[in-house]
Amino acid sequence: MTSEVKEQRVKSNGIWLNVAEKGDEDGPLVLLLHGFPETWFSWRHQIDFLSSHGYHVVAPDLRGYAESDSPPSYESYTVSHLVADVIGLLDHYGTAQAFVAGHDWGAIIGWCLCLFRPDRVKGFISLSVPYFPRDPKLKPSEFFKSFGDGVYISQFQKPGRAEAAFAKHDCLTVMKKFLLVTRTDYLVAPPDTEIIDHLEIPSTLPDWITEEEIQVYADKFQRSGFTGPLNYYRAMDMNWEILAPWQDSKIVVPTKFIAGNKDIGNEGPNGTMEYVKGEMFKRIVPNLEITVIEDGHHFIHQEKSKQVSEEILSFLNKLLHTSE
Repeated sequence: MTSEVKEQRVKSNGIWLNVAEKGDEDGPLVLLLHGFPETWFSWRHQIDFLSSHGYHVVAPDLRGYAESDSPPSYESYTVSHLVADVIGLLDHYGTAQAFVAGHDWGAIIGWCLCLFRPDRVKGFISLSVPYFPRDPKLKPSEFFKSFGDGVYISQFQKPGRAEAAFAKHDCLTVMKKFLLVTRTDYLVAPPDTEIIDHLEIPSTLPDWITEEEIQVYADKFQRSGFTGPLNYYRAMDMNWEILAPWQDSKIVVPTKFIAGNKDIGNEGPNGTMEYVKGEMFKRIVPNLEITVIEDGHHFIHQEKSKQVSEEILSFLNKLLHTSE
């Protein structure tokens, strides 16, 4: 099915983005934004499913990834740049308003798109990453320092550090270490250990992904490298400054949040799941539906692809019919 996906390069916000698309070009546009370390290919199941139900599905390789342009400086990876890339795509397709779904970093871009330009989003589906209120007193890098040097986000901050650690492994191994992670705590390595060395690979592949599919990712990162994707983490403090004018703002776009109950960072009294089920999340995203998928891990749209696809479709169809 995915062989019917059409790929093209689209000029957006001054750079070229590789875009995969499928479906009726006259159908409602659904934009799918991937996370780390992925490509448009992570949405392969949703691309096939949603396009077969009348939607025009578009999934870019985000800036810094795979076949898309990869500006060298981390300063080119702020949410201002990333949201502008998305707006450029919507303009390219001549769409005033689109449905948007994002996973991981794609979810963060989606939340910021809803914050900056709610007029362009008909409905938003966030996978794995909820919308957190901005802490006016604490930069993200300072927050993560409280976990010590072993936390992966801190290790990703210094240019070149994670790249050198990843380079000790072949790309297929790197992809397996990330894509097959089943830990529910925050990813923290022991002292003097790089996170990529600490992550383990299961002895057998889970049934939701094949060796060939993981190789698709590995081949892309073999060519493009990891600096672009890592630059998203290196721009986090700049994002914190950019987001200051939206302090205490709410997300008003109709939103659905989908996550596995065994995602990274979910466990414990300060875990993500407690926040998701608490009052703060619902207060700052008032038009919100939440679906928690049992036995679901981080790459939920691949692991539980049928359930996630159906949840997305029902949400899109409901919004489509209420706007008619």
